[in-house]
Amino acid sequence: MPSLKDLKVRIASVKATQKITKAMQLVAAAKLRRATEAAEAARPYAERMAGVLSNLAANTAGDPDAPEMLTGRGGDQVHLLVVCTADRGLCGGFNTSIVRKASLDALALMGQGKDVRFLCVGRKGFDVLKRGYRDRIIDVIEFKSVRRIGFNEAQQVAEKVTGLFETASFDVCTLYYSEFKSVISQTPTGLQLIPAAIPEPAEGEDALKGDAAVYEYEPDPNEILEALVPRNISVQIFRALLENAASEQGARMTAMDNATRNAGEMIDRLTLEYNRTRQAQITKELIEIISGAEAL
Repeated sequence: MPSLKDLKVRIASVKATQKITKAMQLVAAAKLRRATEAAEAARPYAERMAGVLSNLAANTAGDPDAPEMLTGRGGDQVHLLVVCTADRGLCGGFNTSIVRKASLDALALMGQGKDVRFLCVGRKGFDVLKRGYRDRIIDVIEFKSVRRIGFNEAQQVAEKVTGLFETASFDVCTLYYSEFKSVISQTPTGLQLIPAAIPEPAEGEDALKGDAAVYEYEPDPNEILEALVPRNISVQIFRALLENAASEQGARMTAMDNATRNAGEMIDRLTLEYNRTRQAQITKELIEIISGAEAL
């Protein structure tokens, strides 16, 4: 049974931890609004560009002059999985859920005889993946010193991906991140970057509606696509980083709120135990005094 001193030390320790988790919750809540606005602002442009590129990939399939990053090289033996996570922890299951989805897809691909490689964006994803896929990790890109993610960081990752593709290091590239839904809901998502994913048209869908429209180019379409396709990769990675930033703060806010509540419950439980122990000790001392007095 712990002594009164041990209980007081534990109560003080939990109270100190509670102050920290409460402060982290408030900081995450303050950062969440700005991160959410940035993620929501990036969605329409990224989704529209992805739709246009998907349509172009379908229309240029089989064209020998089309950019390889748009249509692919015709093979799918080597897969590059770009896993975007946070550089810091204490955000619940945010990092774990992204890594789990990427790992499950990797296992499925390896089960089909494919060669899988990883590019980790964020330290936490690397820390988990290195346990089982250390030899398959190509590189780790960290933004721990960056206070606010911008397009330059996305450009850095995109240049790494395009550089690997130009050296024929992979055939298919898939981007993994967490799409922000709400403070308590973030969805791990996989988006194929190279080649552009071709959506299957719904039954009865108008071929000239939405992203299935026919585009005319001036001057040369392939010249335009050579510049547009790398730009799309940067845009999609930028969106993923913004979605991750919002999801990370939402997950951290929820996790720290739960931790603060749990600390409060633990303090109440320890305080009750302390009072009972103190009462038992006082009662024991009184009995000893009374017994000694009666013996006289």
